[in-house]
Amino acid sequence: MNNLHYGIIGNCQSAALVSKTGSIDWCCLPKFDSASVFAKLLDEEIGGHFGFIVDESYKISQRYLDDTAILITRFSNGLDAFEVHDFMPRYYMADKKYHKPPEVIRSIRHCSGKPSFKVDYQPKLEYAKGITTSYLKHDFIVSINDEETYDTLFLYSSLDHESIVKAKEVVITQDQFLWFGYNEKLVIPDAKEVQLEYERTKVYWLNWMERTSAFEQYNNYISRSAITLKLLSYDKTGAVLAAATTSLPETIGEVRNWDYRFCWIRDASMVIKVMTQLGHKNIGKRYLNFIIDLMPDKDEKLQIMYGIGREKKLTELSLDHLSGYQGSKPVRIGNAAYKQKQNDIYGILMDVVYQLLLNFKSDVDNREELWTITKGIVWVVGKHWQEPDKGIWEFREGDQHFTFSKVLCWVAVDKAIKVAELLGKTTKLARWQLLEEAIREDIMAHAWNEEVQAFTQSYGSKDLDASVLLMESYGFIEARNPKFISTVKAVERELCNDGLLYRYKNQDDFGLPSSSFTICTFWFINSLYKIGEEERAQQMFDQLLSYSNHLGLFSEDIDFKTKRLLGNFPQAYSHLALIETAINMSKGVRKQKLKSVIR
Repeated sequence: MNNLHYGIIGNCQSAALVSKTGSIDWCCLPKFDSASVFAKLLDEEIGGHFGFIVDESYKISQRYLDDTAILITRFSNGLDAFEVHDFMPRYYMADKKYHKPPEVIRSIRHCSGKPSFKVDYQPKLEYAKGITTSYLKHDFIVSINDEETYDTLFLYSSLDHESIVKAKEVVITQDQFLWFGYNEKLVIPDAKEVQLEYERTKVYWLNWMERTSAFEQYNNYISRSAITLKLLSYDKTGAVLAAATTSLPETIGEVRNWDYRFCWIRDASMVIKVMTQLGHKNIGKRYLNFIIDLMPDKDEKLQIMYGIGREKKLTELSLDHLSGYQGSKPVRIGNAAYKQKQNDIYGILMDVVYQLLLNFKSDVDNREELWTITKGIVWVVGKHWQEPDKGIWEFREGDQHFTFSKVLCWVAVDKAIKVAELLGKTTKLARWQLLEEAIREDIMAHAWNEEVQAFTQSYGSKDLDASVLLMESYGFIEARNPKFISTVKAVERELCNDGLLYRYKNQDDFGLPSSSFTICTFWFINSLYKIGEEERAQQMFDQLLSYSNHLGLFSEDIDFKTKRLLGNFPQAYSHLALIETAINMSKGVRKQKLKSVIR
């Protein structure tokens, strides 16, 4: 059973997924949202990959180098052993810029004996459209696609180039390397440069983790999730991706397959809030600049999502020549959801603005712009909060008065009031407080269902929805309020299935959801913990953590029966919720750190 046994490597410009057997099965260059150069993940036959073929005597294991994004795959038959250390270079330059080229380095470390393998190098550029042909040049191998785009990929290696192209067996007795990238290099790399890039990248990640808060419990999971969230951020603009992939299905063989290589305001804002909690304020400031740059006019409405380069139009297309993950079609690029109206994004964004100003008030230099955005958001919410929308789950048919959207409209005004108080701007407070109270009264009157004894998915509905559990964490209701406790119990009765939660069980545009949306289970565990059922919450949390893959990574969904990972991967939503839950379980108790000696 394929359980998304992949590790992610990256450098905040792009990323690659490496299978547990050391094959790169997904990589887009030069950016996250570029066309793929390897896409076996989406078509076993024609997608393209870059791996190693060894005989059956070799056992293969995989791990991350502690506190880094360097992935180590070890091949050993007892006598003969080698390791592949995969990474994308990233480190700080003397000119105060980051070195993050669109390149992957595969450092092959000789461990013992005379290990032998074949290099399985099968690039398929432009999402495997057209024909990709590899040519031997004097110093490198170049792969060229015959599509009109004329895309190229360059591979440099200390191994014999003909042996790579023709997949001939090689025997190594010393360290070797494979180094591929989007651009032709001006200076041919050698083993010394490989080691230098490795050490610089390692030190970058160790320093980054030294600045990351550590906790007494679950710290390994928190650390790996924090690195994963960092890998899903795009340095150039400050955008944060929902996931590194497209079209990994929520259920095998179905059509719930979407491109997640974009920046959803909701997902990204939640990521920023968590990363700020972990001590990384710069990622939050860059993201706020990303938003500010998208709002040149005071009355311009926010879209729910944007391209990582601030693109506003994300036209959805199907790549019909690809068979899809495990045969799950269609393979989509782009995402039509960008046109949807979702009123909750204003509350989520205001929550992040408030958190940053609260925690880093003296260090936020664009406060005037943030005040302008705050006023604009309250104006938009005041004008539109009574209108229906598509909701957090992006129903493609029909607008409704979703409870979560209404609560987040309340959050937008609540946090705007707090921002005004922080900034000493009090003239609008009375009017904003009246709006806040009007929204609250509307929610209490229409979202609570007396018969169900719970806050339901939408006004007048009996359907339950995991998103209403966030009412407490956003400050709308106290954890020990009888109505919230009753809602948590009702959600468990209706949506919990063998320790995992449905988002909702009512039929949507594509039928009944048949897998668990991972973040919902984290939300439920948090809620259970907060209403006082701490022991049961911890048991559920430990069980959920056991469903991660071999490297502690989570995707978007989990199959109820088999517990296999499904959906796009790795999923920012899942990892931010893991961190939040783990911090709660740790009661926020942080570890004391020794002063770092790395410079």
